[in-house]
Amino acid sequence: MQTRQVGPFEVNAIGLGCMGMSHAYGTPDIAEAEKTLHKALDLGYNFLDTAALYGFGKNEELLGRVLKDRRSEYVLASKCGLFKDAETGKRLIDARPEVIRQTCEDALTRLQTDVIDLYYLHRWDQNVPIEDSVGEMSRLLDEGKVRALGMSEVSAATLRRAHAVHPLAALQTEYSLWSRNAEIAVLDACKELGITFVAFSPLARQFLTGKLTDPESQLEEGDIRRKMPRFHKENYAKNLLLIEEYADIAYKVDCTPAQLALAWLLAQGEHIIPIPGTRHSNWAEENFNALAVSLDEDVLNELDALINQDTVVGNRYPDGVQGVEVDTEDFEAA
Repeated sequence: MQTRQVGPFEVNAIGLGCMGMSHAYGTPDIAEAEKTLHKALDLGYNFLDTAALYGFGKNEELLGRVLKDRRSEYVLASKCGLFKDAETGKRLIDARPEVIRQTCEDALTRLQTDVIDLYYLHRWDQNVPIEDSVGEMSRLLDEGKVRALGMSEVSAATLRRAHAVHPLAALQTEYSLWSRNAEIAVLDACKELGITFVAFSPLARQFLTGKLTDPESQLEEGDIRRKMPRFHKENYAKNLLLIEEYADIAYKVDCTPAQLALAWLLAQGEHIIPIPGTRHSNWAEENFNALAVSLDEDVLNELDALINQDTVVGNRYPDGVQGVEVDTEDFEAA
């Protein structure tokens, strides 16, 4: 089994993203999510990722209820700084120290645990100095409520500022063949600082599985992908042109398209851990088996040339998100 380091924790090289079990991708299937969580631990997943935001606490509640008797079997990651506005009921970035503390206390209750192993700042609140937010998170660590700290969706410059306040164990952001922004600066910054890079959406929100061929008919109303430019009808039709050749490469390597995407990510650096998300136990097993896939240099180069920032059509997020809600480097500005 391949293992990689996240701060003080040694974990298997592929983790489990739990967001989709409660949030963002259509109607949750609680029974299947419960089955998947147990199956994941049985398979060997031991790095599970959730957040206060996911289902506005429902995902943390799910993990706490289902896995409370198996808490010693996995490293638990959750996030603060992004939750529900009490007045509007909508998502709100708020990383004031007092809010971070309350979010953590509430999360511990929902997760039915005494400690969160890795606690991320989900988004940098640009109305609050990053030093203030990380300072409060470090006090939670000193009090034994969390064991290690991380950042999510921040630039290399912000990462360095946060790391100067307290050493960070992990940085989480989107990274896959079709989302390459991390290659501008933050991947190298993580390597330099000894910070693990945790790659969310490593399957490109299902695009790289080959299973999503028509977002308009396959995605429910309210699915967050419907608002993402890459999934808009005209853009997605162009992106699908890449999939046939991509599937041919997977066939040649003797793996599934999803496994090919994860194997590519694992080959990008020993400090990278992908966390594919699923609420289906069979897909969790398929993803975990990517650990057995090895790619030679020719295949890696072929994949790089086929799917990259120049061949994918459409932005990662809708207008008004990049640079406002997400503090990550952008190719247009680089």
